[in-house]
Amino acid sequence: MSPTTLPAGLEHGHVTFLGAGPGDPGLLTLRAVEALATADVLVAEPEVLDVVRTHARQGVTVLDAVSGTGMDTPQLTVVDGTSATAGVPASRDAANIVMEAARGGRRVVRAVTGDPGLDTYAAEEMLACAAAGVPFEVVPGIATAVGVPAYAGVPLRDAQGADVRFVDARTASGRCWTEVGASDGTVVVSTTLDSVGAAASELVAAGRKPDTPLTVTVAGTTTRQRTWSATLGTIAQTLKQAKVLPSPEGGRPVIAVVGERSASAQRDQLSWFESKPLFGWKVLVPRTKEQAASLSDQLRSYGAVPHEVPTIAVEPPRTPQQMERAVKGLVTGRYEWIAFTSVNAVKAVREKFEEYGLDARAFAGIKVAAVGEQTANALVAFGVKPDLVPSGEQSAAGLLEDWPPYDPVFDPIDRVFLPRADIATETLVAGLIELGWEVDDVTAYRTVRASPPPAETREAIKGGGFDAVLFTSSSTVRNLVGIAGKPHNVTVIACIGPATAKTAEEHGLRVDVMAPEPSVHKLAEALADFGSRRRAAAVEAGGPVTRPSERRPGSRRRRSTTT
Repeated sequence: MSPTTLPAGLEHGHVTFLGAGPGDPGLLTLRAVEALATADVLVAEPEVLDVVRTHARQGVTVLDAVSGTGMDTPQLTVVDGTSATAGVPASRDAANIVMEAARGGRRVVRAVTGDPGLDTYAAEEMLACAAAGVPFEVVPGIATAVGVPAYAGVPLRDAQGADVRFVDARTASGRCWTEVGASDGTVVVSTTLDSVGAAASELVAAGRKPDTPLTVTVAGTTTRQRTWSATLGTIAQTLKQAKVLPSPEGGRPVIAVVGERSASAQRDQLSWFESKPLFGWKVLVPRTKEQAASLSDQLRSYGAVPHEVPTIAVEPPRTPQQMERAVKGLVTGRYEWIAFTSVNAVKAVREKFEEYGLDARAFAGIKVAAVGEQTANALVAFGVKPDLVPSGEQSAAGLLEDWPPYDPVFDPIDRVFLPRADIATETLVAGLIELGWEVDDVTAYRTVRASPPPAETREAIKGGGFDAVLFTSSSTVRNLVGIAGKPHNVTVIACIGPATAKTAEEHGLRVDVMAPEPSVHKLAEALADFGSRRRAAAVEAGGPVTRPSERRPGSRRRRSTTT
């Protein structure tokens, strides 16, 4: 029975204990996503919240599992009717928070790191629910002790089927260390960075050889993941040389894998996650979240951390009458074609349709053209399948290459409706007229410079906090520099084409990467190729693989442009 069909009593509600996995949001199960989508209340620790909140429905109440306070607003009325202020601990434990949240028939999701079956306190909370008569279910998650080694490229078992033991160093007794020390199998230790050395000493004292290999992974399954390979006898020195200890990171949880399976020779071949071409790179995407969705997903697949910063804002035209006449003409049969040159143009027409109570059926009998793949996808989402998408270059010129000339025998109407931005070029209009078409060139929306991003983002742009920035047009270069300042000279500059690259150079930027064709996805591929070659060069030179933002300020950059 799925969470959507589970009965919820009016008095007691229902609780789902959900495993959020080790950190990568992509590791949530389908069942977990379903439970989150139907939750009225989400109870979680702050470190789990970012993993699960994306899948929670709008308006869900979010409570801190430690304090019982709201994590979305400074002031929140908690579900029992009392008021709580964020940041002020409440005298209640997680079990009481969960049961209070479930009152009145509410569906509660209690999210924990890893798997609920391995969580220190989840079992106690389940028992409290059972004693109070609150129905609950468990949605397992990927255990941190299993998921992190997989992402670190450290298999826990091989064909010989070696024994695998799991130890939580924070609660392990002397007897526990003695038992795992006497074993020759693989030991997976949950500990903290500043306690790794002590755990290694416990294993050596219990009988493990000092030269036994181990790996230590921090922030596993996230783009902040970092893994060190050493031995039980050298790990403390390895972390010290890496300048990890002592540091503010010392208390962070880590997973250490002890045994032959963690040998560095195997990690060289199996470290699939940390060896992604843009692993950990913070990439600035100067577009809105809606525009950048597929591009950001592509960057994540390369291991990058995309950060969307809109450089333009879209506003209605100053005089809407022209757009209104054109949409009415669309319905009354004035046009043979309508050509969309951007996702924003699709959005503008769609909004006009909704204003007049129209839908995609109004396009019946009209041929529809889209300048490229993303615009075509926006039309499909509207319920319209475009008749023409460029087979070659996705641009106005590419659209004209495939556009048929006007033929009075086959085309009963000679007019094209072209809804576009106020700053669009005249290339398409001139080309269509040359092909014999009449064009209603209509301003459907205006583009204006966006508001400056937060101060923290501006400082990161100017101070080298970003590893790369993707420029998808000349206007994104001008607008980003105008609202946030010029990117630091350590930041890799990637441009979609020669015109954009020329604008970047005019603003004093050195272009490192250029897309082989004018496509945002080809631009991301070119950046990934740049990152891959950069990583390979660092490995071949025997040096550490670092991100561009980790370079010292003022250091010279090598120019390497892909074509």
